[in-house]
Amino acid sequence: MFTVISKSAVGAGIAATALLGLASIPAAASSHREAPYITRQPKVDATDFYMFRSYETGRGDYVTLIANYIPLQDAYGGPNYFSMDPDALYEIHVDNNGDAKEDLTFQFRFKNENKDTKLNVGGKQVSIPLIINGASDINEPNAAGLNQRETYSVTVVRGDRRSGTRAAVTNAAGGASTFDKPVDNIGNKSISDYASYAAKHRYNINIPGCGTAARMFVGQRKDPFVVNLGETFDLINIKAPATAFDPNAERAASDSLAHKNVTSIALEVPISCLASGSETVVGGWTTASLRQGRLLNPTPNSNAASKEGGAWTQVSRLGMPLVNEVVIGLKDKDQFNHSKPGGDTQFIDYVTNPTLPALVEVLFGSAGVKAPTNFPRNDLVTAFLTGVPGLNKPANGTPSEMLRLNTGIAVASAQHRLGVIGGDTAGFPNGRRPGDDVVDIALRVVMGKLCRLNLGCAPADAPAGDIEFTDGAYIDSSFVDAAFPYLKNPLPGSVKH
Repeated sequence: MFTVISKSAVGAGIAATALLGLASIPAAASSHREAPYITRQPKVDATDFYMFRSYETGRGDYVTLIANYIPLQDAYGGPNYFSMDPDALYEIHVDNNGDAKEDLTFQFRFKNENKDTKLNVGGKQVSIPLIINGASDINEPNAAGLNQRETYSVTVVRGDRRSGTRAAVTNAAGGASTFDKPVDNIGNKSISDYASYAAKHRYNINIPGCGTAARMFVGQRKDPFVVNLGETFDLINIKAPATAFDPNAERAASDSLAHKNVTSIALEVPISCLASGSETVVGGWTTASLRQGRLLNPTPNSNAASKEGGAWTQVSRLGMPLVNEVVIGLKDKDQFNHSKPGGDTQFIDYVTNPTLPALVEVLFGSAGVKAPTNFPRNDLVTAFLTGVPGLNKPANGTPSEMLRLNTGIAVASAQHRLGVIGGDTAGFPNGRRPGDDVVDIALRVVMGKLCRLNLGCAPADAPAGDIEFTDGAYIDSSFVDAAFPYLKNPLPGSVKH
């Protein structure tokens, strides 16, 4: 439920200034099924994007980038489970000079091989229906017990992602450019030790121009995002905000994603590879693209079910969390997924005149909840399109929406789940760590907390600005691991008894 939590006001300086970065982001699932078209293409649906200085011991000079895809995976999702789309292009983009264009892009392509295991049934060799064959425990890459092998390759592009210089990312051990992806966590009988099995798919890699110290993992993980999803989208079907402190409020609701997995693309790259010159701020976002043309095969048999062709067209985009979910209007959600950061001024009205506060007032106005009255919301423009001065705004920048990380800010000795408003400048909105509670951070700002602190508007502009909300679904850094790839092992499809 939403309720008031009494906490001290944010102090002066960078922690207060950085609050500007929060008000453009209301509460919902970060980017799960956020646009009409992407609901038809779940394999290319980006769900969350994280970018942070690595906090694993001894890795503070690296940045971890995690792009999650394929939302709402049930662990028991057989018989085909959740392989990536071999006809898609998955990308992580980095802008290191503030011009709203990618300077470094990591492109991922996937391939599925059907080994076509057969059994002798009544004297005939018959293909089995499963992606595992029971020949042995699955305990290593491309194990004998797998009937399907999923592999991927990675290309690093410098400059424009279509016309820039290209080079293959290779395995630091042996130089191969093809990597095995672990099969999903089918269950404890098929894969007796999934943690050990998945760990064999963490690779030390050579990124041309970046050295051999980078790391990579691609595979299924427990979905780290936490949100009270069902009630949020049911017209915020919760108890109206209260005025008394409730110490249990932050843990009062269930996490709608508690039993869901996701597929992660995780890279750990030296800061020196991402940052450019004296500029310490880097921007990042993730996309997925499909070919413009598709012909369905009326007789697929053992051949492809469709034929893809034509130019790539972008169908998914994700930078800062929650933006397309509930900031962008329904009519423009597909357009946002097709757009590039450099064209984001087309969505300016959704920032200067946000609809979510107005909807909250409609739903809870009888309880005294009123939306902020300062228009245009220029404080949100600063955060949404330029970065926050003194925190993560580049020296020179073109207005654009993306996740921005100041690589010059050291890793926090102890993470605070509320990031900057909790006094932890290494957290959201300075990049995003998996343990940052972006939902609660946003809820406590979107209704005018900045105005109550005289940041870009006056206290009188936000009648409900002193209310500090929570969706009741709690998360902190203990929900994830303390080492790469940080996200926990996926939930198993079954537990062996």
